[in-house]
Amino acid sequence: MPRISRRIGSIAESATLAVDAKAKALKAAGRPVIGFGAGEPDFPTPDYIVEAAVKAAREPRFHRYSPAAGLPELKSAIAAKTMRDSGYAIDASQVLVTNGGKQAVYNTFATLLDPGDEVLLPTPYWTTYPESIRLAGGVPVEVFAGPEQGYLVTVEQLEAAMTERTKVLLFVSPSNPTGAVYAPGAVAEIGRWAAEKGLWVVTDEIYEHLTYDGVPFTSIATAAPELGDRVVVLNGVAKTYAMTGWRVGWMAGPADVIKAATNLQSHSTSNVANVSQMAALAAVSGPLDAVREMHTAFDRRRRAMVSALGSIEGIECPVPQGAFYVYPDVRGILGREIDGVRPSTSAELAALILEKAEVAVVPGEAFGPSGYLRLSYALGDADLAEGVGRIQDLLGRAK
Repeated sequence: MPRISRRIGSIAESATLAVDAKAKALKAAGRPVIGFGAGEPDFPTPDYIVEAAVKAAREPRFHRYSPAAGLPELKSAIAAKTMRDSGYAIDASQVLVTNGGKQAVYNTFATLLDPGDEVLLPTPYWTTYPESIRLAGGVPVEVFAGPEQGYLVTVEQLEAAMTERTKVLLFVSPSNPTGAVYAPGAVAEIGRWAAEKGLWVVTDEIYEHLTYDGVPFTSIATAAPELGDRVVVLNGVAKTYAMTGWRVGWMAGPADVIKAATNLQSHSTSNVANVSQMAALAAVSGPLDAVREMHTAFDRRRRAMVSALGSIEGIECPVPQGAFYVYPDVRGILGREIDGVRPSTSAELAALILEKAEVAVVPGEAFGPSGYLRLSYALGDADLAEGVGRIQDLLGRAK
């Protein structure tokens, strides 16, 4: 009998975390590696949030178990924050606080899917989505939208990919990895289509505060009220408040789904660490001044990175309107000789960039088809300039 179950043995390692870990290991070994792999803000968590955690750590009531679904005060604050930012009205009882956004993704698909159920997965996608779908017994159905259409899928594409086994549409705007943002009209159109087909919509809104150039964030839950109680909203504090290490996310949805997902969490992890929950409470109920400061820096870095990468012959770099990633099309580089090597895939190109330029990027294979790279600009300005400069030097030698 195999030592590892087929279900777990078939899971692919998180490509983004693997690239980040390799970059950090090389740096620890003395290599001057610059990492564009992980989507992790370089800013410290704002002081008022840290102080809330310090205060909570001194309170004995937070040294004990708390409800598996989350502290009541945090659930209420998340409901209020959802109304404030998305215009979507939910009750605190419709919120489950999770150990980071990834657990919210896992809990949701485990709760909604039976073996063989299909999920329409706009592609490029975040690397964790298909693995969570498969773990739940579901089947991810990729719907690819390339740079020619701004990495935005259409209703016609979704219609063509739908079968009698389709149960869920995953909708993400702003997008990781592309930074694409759907216009309000497109969000409403896709939502209405899903409602007409009787589909569930799972929408990940973790980058809601990170849009640029006056482009608005639009929640599909609000834009398409026809969805009724067949929508689940995923979110968390990691990206907006520079709290990736605090591990607080949530899912919000119909009462029966949240109750079932809470039962699952009660047997897996139980409650999220209380100190982290109190830090999240300070974040979601506090001012957005620090968020706006980070947004200004991200916008500056976005423009600098797009300009630099776009100057490299053979690379097309669409301007992302959200999140903190660029997703350049490098198909024009593949097959050309670079320092004696001819990379034929974006994975081979990423390996070459790490070896020759000592810069870590994530290949497109992690998010769908080959031919693309993802670079996060959630790192310091100096490192960004140095890292992109090294890439320019290396790829400028392609012939």
